[in-house]
Amino acid sequence: MPYALYLPISTEYAITAETDCDLAFCFCRAEELHAPKLIRPEDVEVEIRGAGNATRQINKIIKPEFPAHRLLIVEVYTPSGNWSSYPPHKHDVHNPPGEVDLEEIYYYRIDRPEGYAIQKVYTPDRRLDETLTVRDGEMVLIPEGYHPVVAAHGYTVYYLNALAGSARSMAASDDPDYLWVRETWRDKDPRVPLVTMEMEGARNN
Repeated sequence: MPYALYLPISTEYAITAETDCDLAFCFCRAEELHAPKLIRPEDVEVEIRGAGNATRQINKIIKPEFPAHRLLIVEVYTPSGNWSSYPPHKHDVHNPPGEVDLEEIYYYRIDRPEGYAIQKVYTPDRRLDETLTVRDGEMVLIPEGYHPVVAAHGYTVYYLNALAGSARSMAASDDPDYLWVRETWRDKDPRVPLVTMEMEGARNN
């Protein structure tokens, strides 16, 4: 489970790592000044989203309720063979409360070096229509459009999601062609959650 440190605009800082770790720096333009805040693993809200082979774990780090100007951060764990960001959704139009305009990045980690994910990014008019093979340590920019992901069979796919845009909301609209899929969902994938506070405690003991 993650730690995060929110720092206000115009803050100077230095970081010293006392153990091996992964650090991610997530920035966006901001004009509002908000207080610094440490986000601990126990502060992170876990959501199990979807069902069947579209079940995934969402760890909400900087949520819409968090006192910041634009930045939103979640991380997503997708089990082997499962789909994520599915049904395909988008958030590129400011039309609250149903949808807000957010730019977004997906930064990928995959549990084995030969593993990969497939990500599609497309707009309703197919002006943008790309299918990407994404490997460990790579990043995808989502400027607009729908953006589903599938994890290659045999590999757990993680991505760090940083978003910012027109409102402190993660409201999105689904691709209407795939809305019917939600009605077929029944049981959650029993492999999820993939990471819990209990696992964190066992590793530290």
